[in-house]
Amino acid sequence: MKFYTKDNYDPTTSVGFALSKARNVILAEMDLVMKDLDISGQQMGIILSMARNVASTPFELSKLLEIDTGLMTRMLDKLEQQDILARTRSVEDRRMVNLQLTEKGRHIATEIPKRAPEVLNKRLENFSNEEFLEFRRLLTKFLRA
Repeated sequence: MKFYTKDNYDPTTSVGFALSKARNVILAEMDLVMKDLDISGQQMGIILSMARNVASTPFELSKLLEIDTGLMTRMLDKLEQQDILARTRSVEDRRMVNLQLTEKGRHIATEIPKRAPEVLNKRLENFSNEEFLEFRRLLTKFLRA
């Protein structure tokens, strides 16, 4: 089924617009609660992914977080300059770069879960449990398409 056609498509009422706007709102609110840690909402994803051993290379992070490699490199450069992560060359393959959180990065990783839920819970406060589960299910379905 096609929900949009050239005749009924309005970018400001499309699902894409709503998802983009929702992402921007969440990132701005995450930026605020992470401000004193000197990280952004986007950087938060990198730090948590590394802390939870989900990704340890720039390529893995780019793929997981759907961030292009150029932006990922710039974000990693900034985190390295802030002494939040360190880069090392792989011993097995010198072309590969491994990432590790520094002590400061590990501390920030413990702070994120104390702050991020308040942002999401505030946005979800008018949802029933059933609505929340359905919303999450539908987003997952949308992302699999």
